[in-house]
Amino acid sequence: MQGDFFLERRTPQLPRVKADVWERLAGSQFRQKFHLGQADRTYLASKGFSTILEHGADFIAHRLAPAHPVKDGRQTPWKGHPVFVAQHATGTCCRSCLEKWHGFGKGQALSAQQQTYVLAVIAEWLHREEKRL
Repeated sequence: MQGDFFLERRTPQLPRVKADVWERLAGSQFRQKFHLGQADRTYLASKGFSTILEHGADFIAHRLAPAHPVKDGRQTPWKGHPVFVAQHATGTCCRSCLEKWHGFGKGQALSAQQQTYVLAVIAEWLHREEKRL
């Protein structure tokens, strides 16, 4: 049933993402091409939303948060996890995209608050994607 993977909502309190972020992302034909496939939806449903966000927080901490991430610009796979798809859809996939879409400059480690914001963007995109079908 649609929405089953969102029944479990023991997620941390995340900040609200401003509407202008979604408006700008909606203007990008490239970003609009990303959607969860059936395999991603099944994985999300089997693991639960909280677990997926835990994975997301870990990906952010290890792949985006360092001032100079390893393989920056290529550190986020195109597929294989719902968070990866969400990152490409929301411009949270590398430091260049974070700078362009969210204003977080390169060369400085992301603060805990910035990491929480990135997770909030990913979480909201996943919620919006769930409503899409």
